[in-house]
Amino acid sequence: MRVKIKCWNGVATWLRVANDENCGISRMAFNGCCPDCKVPSDDCPLLWGQCSHCFHMHCILKWLNAQQVQQHCPMCRHEWKFKDHEVDTF
Repeated sequence: MRVKIKCWNGVATWLRVANDENCGISRMAFNGCCPDCKVPSDDCPLLWGQCSHCFHMHCILKWLNAQQVQQHCPMCRHEWKFKDHEVDTF
């Protein structure tokens, strides 16, 4: 018995890997986008702090710009410092 494929449709999905499912500021899903963006894309990446909390880029930048004196993480209130990410090479 032989099978001949007449049509094939590939389907793909993507998933952002973070330490939580939702942004702690906007409460929007990380697999979606922040309230300022219309579609999820590389224009709205996730940013981590040294405290290991993660936020949409636009959300954390708005939060930090609204801080008057010191910039703190909105989740744990530690001083905010961006985490340095190392690039994996394969």
